Amino acid sequence: MLDHPEEYYRHYYHYYSRRLAPKVDVRIVILVTVCAISVFQFFSWWSSYNEAINYLATVPKYRIQATEIARQQGLLNRSKEKGKNRRSKEEIREEEEEIIKDIIKNKIDIKGGYQKPKIYDILLFQILLAPFYLCKYIVWYCWWIYCFTIKGQEYGVEEKLYIIRRYMKMSQSQFDSLEDHQKETFLERQLWIRENYEVYKQEQEEELKKKMAMDPRWKRYRRWMRNEGPGRLTFIDD
Repeated sequence: MLDHPEEYYRHYYHYYSRRLAPKVDVRIVILVTVCAISVFQFFSWWSSYNEAINYLATVPKYRIQATEIARQQGLLNRSKEKGKNRRSKEEIREEEEEIIKDIIKNKIDIKGGYQKPKIYDILLFQILLAPFYLCKYIVWYCWWIYCFTIKGQEYGVEEKLYIIRRYMKMSQSQFDSLEDHQKETFLERQLWIRENYEVYKQEQEEELKKKMAMDPRWKRYRRWMRNEGPGRLTFIDD
């Protein structure tokens, strides 16, 4: 210390950093954290999916179709129960509700943020499969360059929709949640061509401005901003 007093605090810090350092492996902490996030993610998706099914079961369009399918399959045309096996109306109604929900689950393909969760979409599997996805993307990108840049082939339907989705800056799940007639409109207007997409984008922005101008809530907001404003900070004493 007398020879090198400037190094005293550095040695002091290293000593206590070793003595007080946690004995838990960082890799274990990371693994447990990723697993916890993955479990929460999976159950959260299941909850959203069940909420979507419960909502669709209340929509008359889907409920009538599901009820008709259940009757055709003989699931709701059961003979009346007698004796000890006879159930209450509440139990029968709950069973019919479950039958309708099961038919909706099997017949309706829910897309977007409320689609049926898949175990491969959670964080843990995404990390484990990241090398595979990277190699798959490299192969696909090389194929794209070879087919459409070097050979100059025409785009197929899937390739056109992919370019449109990239222009719109939408994820795959968001784009899949769009109605089929919307995608057909995109193809009819040839939105995979940049110039056509810019025209379409300008039209959508103008239409949005018109809707906002006619919306009573936006009218009230603009009136409030014009008359009162969001409030101002001043240095004038009261």
